[in-house]
Amino acid sequence: MSLLARVGLAIMAITLLVAVAAPALAPANPDRQVLAEKFRGPSAEHPLGQDRSGRDILSRILYGARVSMLVGISTVAISVLVGLFLGSLAGYFGKIADEVIMRAIDILQAFPGILLAIALTAILGPSLRNIVFALSALGWVGYARLVRGEFLKIREMEYVSAARALGAGDSRIILRHILPNLWAPIIVQATFGVAAAILGEASLSFLGLGAQGMPSWGGMLNEGIDYLFMAPHLSIFPGLALMITILGLNFLGDGLRDRLDPRMRAFGSAG
Repeated sequence: MSLLARVGLAIMAITLLVAVAAPALAPANPDRQVLAEKFRGPSAEHPLGQDRSGRDILSRILYGARVSMLVGISTVAISVLVGLFLGSLAGYFGKIADEVIMRAIDILQAFPGILLAIALTAILGPSLRNIVFALSALGWVGYARLVRGEFLKIREMEYVSAARALGAGDSRIILRHILPNLWAPIIVQATFGVAAAILGEASLSFLGLGAQGMPSWGGMLNEGIDYLFMAPHLSIFPGLALMITILGLNFLGDGLRDRLDPRMRAFGSAG
């Protein structure tokens, strides 16, 4: 694994640890307001400063990691399951199932992803559950196309034909002979998918459509945008947390792609 991939893995592990252990790591209650100390910069008691309500920014960033990771992992889990199921139907059985599913995918891809998520969240209301649903509504499309393409290629291979000739049923062929060969590209795409979902949640929170009553990095950026010159630390630190997390996930995804994709390994060896 490359150095950048190791860095990405470390960032991912630290972010997950922070999300799980936020109550133990946070130096203060993230919702405790001290109006007399609002806009104060970094200090020994508050290493990243305090926001417009006097709340500890470090504590809110640590708790915000919970929202980001929960949305990212939940969105990808739902998207993978739906995409895997529909992509398998389209790629293995073809004909009517393939036509219906691919036309549905074409329709969904006609909508810009973030605009569809904004519309759904605005209709359903701002909550963590609705954000996951809105991001998953289009997130499964990429996995379905990936799975369909792999099924179309693998189902014609000799070992699949041999299993079919020996009397193996469709479910056995799919579960035992085709799906095990799909996990590498799915894992790689899922890594990038988590980064996209975290960025999507931050965008929705920035627009005021995020989870209410919970610290989130996008919401913190929204709160700090009016005070960029007076108290830049309100936006700088949550922005850095978001940037480092997204960058780390992209590093990890690139490293996994290079390691799990035989074509990339062959290219690297030739180079």
